[in-house]
Amino acid sequence: MAGQRAQWKGFVKFGEVSFGVALYTAASTSDRLTFNTINKATGNRVNRVFIDSETEEPVPKEAQAKGFEIENGQYIMIDPEEVAATIPESNKTLEVDAFIPCADVDDVYFDKPYYLAPDRMGSDAFAALRDGMRKSKVAAIARTVLFRRVRTVLIRAHGKGLIATTLNYDYEVRSSKKAFEDMPKIKIEGEMLDLAKHIISTKKGEFDPAAFDDRYENALEELVKAKIEGKAPPKRKRVEVSKPSDLLAALRESAGISAKSDDKPKRIAANANKGAGRQRAARGAATKTASSKAAPQRKSA
Repeated sequence: MAGQRAQWKGFVKFGEVSFGVALYTAASTSDRLTFNTINKATGNRVNRVFIDSETEEPVPKEAQAKGFEIENGQYIMIDPEEVAATIPESNKTLEVDAFIPCADVDDVYFDKPYYLAPDRMGSDAFAALRDGMRKSKVAAIARTVLFRRVRTVLIRAHGKGLIATTLNYDYEVRSSKKAFEDMPKIKIEGEMLDLAKHIISTKKGEFDPAAFDDRYENALEELVKAKIEGKAPPKRKRVEVSKPSDLLAALRESAGISAKSDDKPKRIAANANKGAGRQRAARGAATKTASSKAAPQRKSA
């Protein structure tokens, strides 16, 4: 990828086939506005200093060490050299363990996406893996040392190349059961369900990431621009809070059904099906009548 520095270079191996690849960042926050901490009195930038929590004396970098708390305020010291020794050696190879259906991995396990591109030689093997996975509708599970840790990576066909997504470990993903354990059992049916389905059908669209703007980032840009030009900061727009309302009434209003209507709103989806059924029945009856008129009458003996 021209103009972009590879985050990692190595090899992908599946079966007895291997080829060189380069890993590039697919998503980055580097274009966001950033601020420095400034001393209001002097206008100078502030530096971060580590302070001893008891003596309140500054601690220089060479005197700092990692520590693991075993009791309240009691730590075991771990030297930087000991931490470095735990980093596994890397053979720079993303070795494919298995090919799995793309839908088998819950996206809650997705961590960070990276683009995988062929590194000089091995473009044919790269294309063979890409096209083979696309035709088979599978993704590859591979492991390697990335950024000082052993990472599990999901590799998928993506446009002309591959996309490699690092996966969270099972112990890092919290169970959804606890998040939803207080959720009451509610069954929506009848008119309420039909109205919800109708509203959803009228709002169908396609995902276009360019259509979603970062309102916070835009507001920060406007603020900075105003400060540079010596203008008053822009006023924040008042947020209109929706009033609490009856769910069924809100669904009817969203579906375009007047709340003042004397006629009781009927089930939209059911009516559509019934209407189609009546039309089919009417067409069938008309066809049958026309056939009977066209058929020659038998004379009685």
